[in-house]
Amino acid sequence: MKNKALLVTGAMAATALVASGCSGAGGGEGGGSYTWDFTITTSDSSTWYEGAERFGELLEEKSDGRMTLNIVANEQLSGGDPAAGVEMLADGGKAFSYNSPIIYSGIDPRFGAITAPFLYENIEEADAVLAGTGAEAYDQLTEEMGIEFLGFGESGFRQLTTADREVTAPEDLDGLKFRVAGSALFLDIYREMGADPVSMNWAEVFTSLQNGTIDGQENPIDIIHSSSLSEVQSHLTLWNYVYDPLILGMNKGMFDELSEEDQQIVTEAAAEANEFQVQANRDKADEQLAELQETMQVVELNPEQREVFRSAMEPVYEKYEAEWTPEIFEKVQPQG
Repeated sequence: MKNKALLVTGAMAATALVASGCSGAGGGEGGGSYTWDFTITTSDSSTWYEGAERFGELLEEKSDGRMTLNIVANEQLSGGDPAAGVEMLADGGKAFSYNSPIIYSGIDPRFGAITAPFLYENIEEADAVLAGTGAEAYDQLTEEMGIEFLGFGESGFRQLTTADREVTAPEDLDGLKFRVAGSALFLDIYREMGADPVSMNWAEVFTSLQNGTIDGQENPIDIIHSSSLSEVQSHLTLWNYVYDPLILGMNKGMFDELSEEDQQIVTEAAAEANEFQVQANRDKADEQLAELQETMQVVELNPEQREVFRSAMEPVYEKYEAEWTPEIFEKVQPQG
């Protein structure tokens, strides 16, 4: 599975759509052979891709070679559009994906609850929620969409980069044009701070930063690093304003057609792959940040500075808590 030739591109994409199905025995007897598509939004140098590779390796091992994956980076099956990719997953156009709840929230706003701004103080708070009530909530939400929830990976805490301005207070964002994750919530977060936010496919971001169409963007360290954004951005603000998990989802119809034995193989492989991907993301974070610091001016906000931003988000909470619904929002609150 380490062979990058598994990346499906160009004319192979059409074949991959057919390969999302399966051949061989299905239903309750097991023993079927399956070739499935697994898509990610990011490049093949990201920990998302590493997690998908590990998932493929585990599926092959546990199924004695009956289950294999085609791993497709940069949302190539949906023209670079992550939201269309989630819809494709729900409709059965592919079998698996890693996608952020932010992308899902464009289809169902309730998914945005876990990415509320400044919800978690640290990774320990986020881990505790995701291991318990958060998983329960997102299992419910994905099932309603026709997607089998196979646990959480990690994109990480989202940070901020800019071309030529240090950001330590909300007013520092005033008038800057930012590419933000494609949801109404993120547009409103940045508007509340006086910025001019825009949504665009991730594939367009580097060029837009390079030519000055936008002034900055926000993403976790792994994506900032793996996308070489330090080549077109000079400032990095570490503010941990949104914790962004990844949903590992499988088309529910495909999952339900598997035998109980094969369903267990998929769920066990998914749990191990998610653990691997999360650990890889965290292991690389310090090294990636150190490399970014060589070419970027990096500032880390202290608790008092973060609280100023958090207070500025009160109108956002007032607007979105009803959309998130009390039931879901309660399940993503920090515990203890």
